[in-house]
Amino acid sequence: MRNTALGILVTCAALAALPLMIPPVSFAQAPPAVPAPAPAPLPVIAPSLPPAYVVNLATAEGMAAFSGQWKNMDVKIVEAPAMPNAGPAWKSSYDITPKAGDSAFDDSSWPAIEPKGLLERRGGGHLFMTWYRAILTVPAKIGDFDTAGATAVLTFTIDDYAEAWVNGQMPRRAGRPSPATIQGFNMPNRVVLGEQVKPGDKFQIAILGINGPISLAPANPVFFREAKIEFYR
Repeated sequence: MRNTALGILVTCAALAALPLMIPPVSFAQAPPAVPAPAPAPLPVIAPSLPPAYVVNLATAEGMAAFSGQWKNMDVKIVEAPAMPNAGPAWKSSYDITPKAGDSAFDDSSWPAIEPKGLLERRGGGHLFMTWYRAILTVPAKIGDFDTAGATAVLTFTIDDYAEAWVNGQMPRRAGRPSPATIQGFNMPNRVVLGEQVKPGDKFQIAILGINGPISLAPANPVFFREAKIEFYR
């Protein structure tokens, strides 16, 4: 009996010491989830009424009214890694540089162009894209027109296609009219900058001009047919 009790005590002591002998197992914490990017702003459709006032951004007077300066830089197509979920057949991809839609993009090294330079033919044709950037500041008055409270619309037509960014964003939604995206072959883009602008409002404009039709890659240049700000009441 005494031997049995002693054996039980020894076994219990051994079991009690077992957790001290087993090294702790560390569990790696999963990295914090990367927040999803904020959705692009909803597109706003420009009025179809005749504008109350129009400013031509392809003239020195028009750009001076907004204290603006156009800058220009051609796009290069570069090889890039494939996206993470690409199939095994795709080891690489192609990208464009620069990506100048971001409002914080540094275009200080870009050459400035005169407003009438928007109308100049650019590029060697075929698969060609080029950026145009400017900051427009809404004045209190343009001529005898008071800007406060008006709806301001950036209207432009590029031969052949275009995309537009305003203050670092391209308003768009799948399945909805999105005027900042490609509108068609030599069709105007009409992008609402603000529905009730006020003096001092600044708009960073970045427009990507694209030669097309893309599948043809024709021997054509890229140029603006028109560029203007329309004000509506």
